[in-house]
Amino acid sequence: MGRVFENPVLLLVVVLLVVLLFGAKRLPDAARSVGRSMRIFKSEVKGMKEDDRADEERRASSSADGAPSRPLEGRVVDEPHRATSDDYDQHRRSA
Repeated sequence: MGRVFENPVLLLVVVLLVVLLFGAKRLPDAARSVGRSMRIFKSEVKGMKEDDRADEERRASSSADGAPSRPLEGRVVDEPHRATSDDYDQHRRSA
């Protein structure tokens, strides 16, 4: 594909084919439309890069000191009582 642009005669033939296919009246509109699309695409890519940078900064600032971003709540939990055969015998006698 790069060889087409090296030879000026081939480039001229390609330009003439484009003019014949699309017509001279529609070419400026098509070029304008392509330009708008490229601007929109570039702005979206730039916005995505800025969002990524903001996310990285947010993550870096929240974990900069190694502490969690929000305080953790801890509760002491008693160890559950495990039933033994003695407990079973006492339950049977009371029932």
